[in-house]
Amino acid sequence: MELPFFVSKRLARLRKVDLHFRNQQGLFMSRFEGKRVLITGGTSGMGLAGAQRIVSEGGEVAITGLNETRLAEARKLLPASSLILKSDAASEADIETLAATIAQWGALDGLWLNAGYAEVGAPESVTAESFNRMMNANVRGPMLQLAALSGALHSGASVLVTASSSVYEGAAMTSLYAATKGAVVAMVKSWASALAPRDIRANTLVPGPIETNFRHFMPEESRQQFEDFVVSQVPLRRAGTAQEAAAVALFLLSDDASYVTGSQYAVDGGLVHY
Repeated sequence: MELPFFVSKRLARLRKVDLHFRNQQGLFMSRFEGKRVLITGGTSGMGLAGAQRIVSEGGEVAITGLNETRLAEARKLLPASSLILKSDAASEADIETLAATIAQWGALDGLWLNAGYAEVGAPESVTAESFNRMMNANVRGPMLQLAALSGALHSGASVLVTASSSVYEGAAMTSLYAATKGAVVAMVKSWASALAPRDIRANTLVPGPIETNFRHFMPEESRQQFEDFVVSQVPLRRAGTAQEAAAVALFLLSDDASYVTGSQYAVDGGLVHY
């Protein structure tokens, strides 16, 4: 007797979860075995840490970045089968090229939109140029990337977007950056509803102070003072590592989170409470 579609779909999902449970017991391959994941902003920090772990768990990765040195370093750290692509999240032409490249590579099981850009300053320092620059990278970029890459997503795929604890901190010097990341939180909630009929999940990662090179734009002394202040507000009294942030990201990208969508997951040592 043929089962109703919704029953067959539910049984398939349960089999996936069971397979991963057995893998945890050492009986099967890793949770990303046979899966393809694209990570934008994947040449350093949590993005690169995530790519390395996906590979170690049997998956294939494509990553993007802009810095030539980091792109070259990533090529040394990841298997030759990985796609290491120079791509600017703020460039419409680059997004179109990325989508065409991924279409040739194969359908995606995971899409982590992690590329971002930050500046800090008083509200009075914001100019039309700085506003457009950050909005283009942090809001327009992922919005257009999802639009271009949606057709490449498998049924059952996972979309993850990196936001920031700055959205909830109310820090005096991060109003523009926090606004861009607040927009990310809002759009992902809408994506979760829009993509659900295709059995595609969408969630937001909310990192707090993570030990990465993300604040490289700040002078060394200012950066250290800023990070020391932020860490002093963290209940765990330390910054997180890129690997700790990537671990939560990979949970959301994997079938372990098969019933999680439209959610925000903070990796912040208890910095914000929302």
